[in-house]
Amino acid sequence: MDERERVYWELVDTIVRMGYPEEFGRAVATNLRTENTMNRMIRYLHRGRPGSAEEIADEMLAIMEDRERWIQKKTAEHYNEKYNEMLFNGPIGEDEEE
Repeated sequence: MDERERVYWELVDTIVRMGYPEEFGRAVATNLRTENTMNRMIRYLHRGRPGSAEEIADEMLAIMEDRERWIQKKTAEHYNEKYNEMLFNGPIGEDEEE
């Protein structure tokens, strides 16, 4: 069992121990997808003590939105770096005048 799968089942188990169906736990873990996001949800469940499935689902959506914003930020930084390189070095394939 790899680390991602271990965290997946830890999250599912945590949700089941809180009294919710395993299917709900699987849905939450599947939507979160990564070890980091699942670990973040596990920490929330232990510290935040949500009182309903809706609160858990809301937190899942917030975590997913944060991850998407992070991906967009990293993508923008990557393309900004490429653009700055082009400005500094000139366009790729541009013939140099001698």
